[in-house]
Amino acid sequence: MILAVQQRVPQRVESAASLRQVKRIKPCDCDSRVSLRSESRTGTIRSKMPKPPPPLQLCRLFHRRIFASNNPSSPFRTLNPLPSPTLSFSRQPPFFLFSSVRLNHATPDRTVIAQSVAHQLRQPDATSEEQPLSLSQRLEAHFSHLTFDQSLVQQVLNLSADAGRKVLTFRDWLSRHPKAVKTDDVFLSNFVEYLGRNNDFKAIHDLLAAGCGIAGEKCFTAAVDRLARAGRPTQVVQFFEKMEKDYGIARDRGKVSVVVSSLCGNGFTGHAERFVKKIADEFFPDEMICDTLVRGWSAEGKLDEARRLVGEITRGGFDLGTAAYNSILDCVCKLCRKKDPFRLQSEAEKILLEMDVKGIPRNVETFNVLIANYAKIRKTEDALKLFDRMHEWGCSPDATTYILVIRSLYQAARFGEGDEYIDRMKSTGFGKYLDKKAYYGFIKILCGIERIEHAMKVFAMMKRDGCQPGIKTYGLLIEKLATHDLADRANAVFREAVRKKLPVEPKAYSVHPRYMKKPKTKKKEKKKETLPEKIARKRRRLKKLRLSYVKKPRYGLRRLS
Repeated sequence: MILAVQQRVPQRVESAASLRQVKRIKPCDCDSRVSLRSESRTGTIRSKMPKPPPPLQLCRLFHRRIFASNNPSSPFRTLNPLPSPTLSFSRQPPFFLFSSVRLNHATPDRTVIAQSVAHQLRQPDATSEEQPLSLSQRLEAHFSHLTFDQSLVQQVLNLSADAGRKVLTFRDWLSRHPKAVKTDDVFLSNFVEYLGRNNDFKAIHDLLAAGCGIAGEKCFTAAVDRLARAGRPTQVVQFFEKMEKDYGIARDRGKVSVVVSSLCGNGFTGHAERFVKKIADEFFPDEMICDTLVRGWSAEGKLDEARRLVGEITRGGFDLGTAAYNSILDCVCKLCRKKDPFRLQSEAEKILLEMDVKGIPRNVETFNVLIANYAKIRKTEDALKLFDRMHEWGCSPDATTYILVIRSLYQAARFGEGDEYIDRMKSTGFGKYLDKKAYYGFIKILCGIERIEHAMKVFAMMKRDGCQPGIKTYGLLIEKLATHDLADRANAVFREAVRKKLPVEPKAYSVHPRYMKKPKTKKKEKKKETLPEKIARKRRRLKKLRLSYVKKPRYGLRRLS
């Protein structure tokens, strides 16, 4: 009977008999009035009830309609929508964070929050029509209830690559936000790093000048590194000279080492050496700075400059460490590989003999340099002998040594020995260093020498060890399998990548002509000669034999008179 009442709802009740029937339902009347009052307290529905009040059946139906919309399992959800001119729902916000993202105030997801904030930073500036609110107002409207820590701020900046100087507005809003992280050196360094990636060094200057007294070693390291990577060595030196006055950052020996390391690491060793000599009266260079300068010249391939600097350091009373001589050894090996690979072993022996004369011990990095260079000129046997003789100098191989040897063996197509060294590496406790990057290097070498079958075995070994392959590994294998005309296996690898939700895209690959299946050609059946054809063939053969005994004229030896 209730469904029948719901299907036919009277808009007005005019007869007195119907009013008397309605007054008999007292329990439901109380329930409906209580529920409407509780609904009106929540604020989700604002009732504008005209006078006199509507019939009680209509109130009950409205209450059930609201309950059905909030409860998916309600049996009244399939009813037709009723006209409700007297009810109005609360308005939505004037704009949304994402078209498909709603923040949950109880347990917000950090990734969703970072994406939402980054979306707001990428929005255009406030205008009268499209965007009526400024960035600060939008951030205050949507994120004032959230807590921002260092990791969340850094995640937002990583997702806002094209936001530009709007991150400064975000930083100002965070400084006023009561639940945000405290403004300190680490907090400012995130913004210095972001602005440095965009080469906006004027904004970095303004940011550090505004945070004078707050910026410290983190901000200094980020600014110097970004200036050096942008190819501005002169500004790096000027930044060090003016930082105490402009930004309140104290000058010390540690910051000198940071400047020298940044300049040498980005190919500006000459600027670094002049900088060290310029401030030698204030901060005299120590052994670490001298080693850094030697490594810088060696990394640039300037062996003469490295030798000159070593002589100056030795005459100054300093003793260089093993790291400096390892860099010189690597420089010598690279030059020999480029000019004359056959001289690599003899020239390397000279550097090792010089180290023994000066009492500089060898370490595992020395053997790693030699093994890596032997592997690049395909001297795998020499690399294995050197690996076995490491214990004679008191050195034990590390994870880098094992990976270099395995790569060398795979490059030489010695697959069985390479697999044995992988097992040996796991047994010695370096199995945790067989990560996604190491396995990708092995698979890339095997695909480079067209050994796709063993590459798939290493791929299976990679998954057995619990290492999840990335998109680069899947893309390389799919391409190689398709090139080798193994379309079924390539599709299987592609579907596996799709199941793991990796962003792989289907492409068209051309099969290499070497692996294309050639169509089978039918052999021509030998036709039986007829008697006239056989006689004609024999006559041609006899004619050739008779002409072979005829003396040929010597036209080339005729003398001109």
